Amino acid sequence: MTRHFEQIALDAIGPVVDCILEAGRGFTIWTFTGDLGTGKTTLIKALAEKLGIQDTVSSPTFNYVNTYDEKVYHFDCYRIKNSAEALNLGLEEYLDSGRLCWVEWPEMIDSILYGPRLEIALTHNSDNTRSYRLTPLK
Repeated sequence: MTRHFEQIALDAIGPVVDCILEAGRGFTIWTFTGDLGTGKTTLIKALAEKLGIQDTVSSPTFNYVNTYDEKVYHFDCYRIKNSAEALNLGLEEYLDSGRLCWVEWPEMIDSILYGPRLEIALTHNSDNTRSYRLTPLK
């Protein structure tokens, strides 16, 4: 069931985070879509904090994947040109690891994202709030 959160200020995303953690149970892959500046990494930082992750959370723009507390992989696929490049980087092995995988810019590697996942779509609104859509894909 898709859930929507409309016009949420970045400093008020606690209920969104709680809902994502609930909706994400049973999924190891969570994808985060949205334009540059919509707050994907900010949301991921809030999720990590709520999960008690001690490692510093930042966007892995230049190294493609960060590992947090040896239990979460965080991908930034913005610079990946195609699925072949993703396979050469070994991203599929991470996705198949059974560990929690948070994937920013999943559309860049869509052909290797198969199976169930939680899709989180972010939209930046004109009043500087964000809207969130959570869709479980089975």
